[in-house]
Amino acid sequence: LHTNHIIMAGDTETHLSDYAENNNVIRQPFLIGVSGGTASGKSSVCEKIMELLGQNEIDHHQRQVAILSQDSFYRELTPEQKAKALKGQFNFDHPDAFDNELVMKTLWQIMQGKTVQIPVYDFFTHSRKDEFVTVYPADVVLFEGILMFYSQEIRDLFQMKLFVDTDADTRLSRRVLRDIGERGRDLEQVLTQYITFVKPAFEEFCLPTKKYADVIIPRGADNLVAINLIVQHIQDILNGGLTKRHSGCMNGHSTPTRQRRTSESSSRPH
Repeated sequence: LHTNHIIMAGDTETHLSDYAENNNVIRQPFLIGVSGGTASGKSSVCEKIMELLGQNEIDHHQRQVAILSQDSFYRELTPEQKAKALKGQFNFDHPDAFDNELVMKTLWQIMQGKTVQIPVYDFFTHSRKDEFVTVYPADVVLFEGILMFYSQEIRDLFQMKLFVDTDADTRLSRRVLRDIGERGRDLEQVLTQYITFVKPAFEEFCLPTKKYADVIIPRGADNLVAINLIVQHIQDILNGGLTKRHSGCMNGHSTPTRQRRTSESSSRPH
């Protein structure tokens, strides 16, 4: 577990600021970005964090932790781009493939404690469905994706940044099994797409953002030591451990929790 500058409980006064307004407590959520290469285990890390917090057994409306995926924010493709995508010739690992404006808008709404509507992307038709996933306000929001740290504007919104660092051979084997099993694609197309787009994009756009991570997690969800440290930190947040006012510490009483919900896990990327 490499740590550049891990945020530990009590080290900051600016995160998860609570304030009373008309006797209603408004809570700014603690945003955690999770990045890493394709099939590195980003979703598995998020799900493991949710599990260890006991959040996966809780009713959607009572959850304090929400998980979002960058996969939900692919841009709508033009007919020409869609034709390329159907042949496996469109680069879904390039920064331009994502709707960063919508990501920013969504993150700002989440930071303001608003309920947000997350688009649902159909990876078979390469287009957005006419449906949305509702995400209710939460104390902690995990946002995962291959390029979560690429845009500084988005990167700077995260109070904690995690990078899941998994061996390239492991990631490729997972990717092959996933695309063939879940997408019905043939091996040749999967490997061609990986060599042509996925690997070069990882080296050019994803890997250089590793330096922005506060915590680097080798071996992904198998690294329970690293994940337990992160979970302990999140529990401190949920219990008010990081909740301070600029004028001094709060009185130590936990703040009331509001109704929460997390989004369903979205489909995996191309």
